[in-house]
Amino acid sequence: MSKAFTKETDDANDDPQLPPLPAGGKNYITPQGYARLRVELLDLIDNERPKVVEVVHWAASNGDRSENGDYLYGKKRLREIDRRIRFLTQRLEIAEITTPSLHFGNDQIFFGATVTYANTLGEERTITITGIDEANSAQGEVSWIAPIARTLLKARVGDVLKLVMPDRIDEIEVLDVRYPAP
Repeated sequence: MSKAFTKETDDANDDPQLPPLPAGGKNYITPQGYARLRVELLDLIDNERPKVVEVVHWAASNGDRSENGDYLYGKKRLREIDRRIRFLTQRLEIAEITTPSLHFGNDQIFFGATVTYANTLGEERTITITGIDEANSAQGEVSWIAPIARTLLKARVGDVLKLVMPDRIDEIEVLDVRYPAP
């Protein structure tokens, strides 16, 4: 019998695992994130798409479309805009707006919290847990389904947690939890 598909040891269950993904597949989003996506959608529909349609119409009226750069680029750009409009429309339809300020003054970590934590080296980091569609790592925002956010959710100030990373396991301590004022 081949040993290719058998367990090597029974100790495999002792390895720490990432917390499971939350059930239900909700698309949580902050009111500010919802507003940003809605503004982008309306701008695409009201401003950008009509401009591109006008350029494509003008380019089409010039004759030979096979070598017309304005026409070819315009059609490509129009497909990109339509794809983004469909995506934003679908995401906004299933979005569940969650107001983080409801937890103001709470020391437990929920969606929308700004969390300061320290790793074993003493390095402090501050992140804000936001929705999937609004997370911006350059601004310290992480999606609520990111491994760090899933590890932090439901923890409290002072808790020491195990953060599972691809190459190692690190311990982090929650130092501070803040929510926007109502």
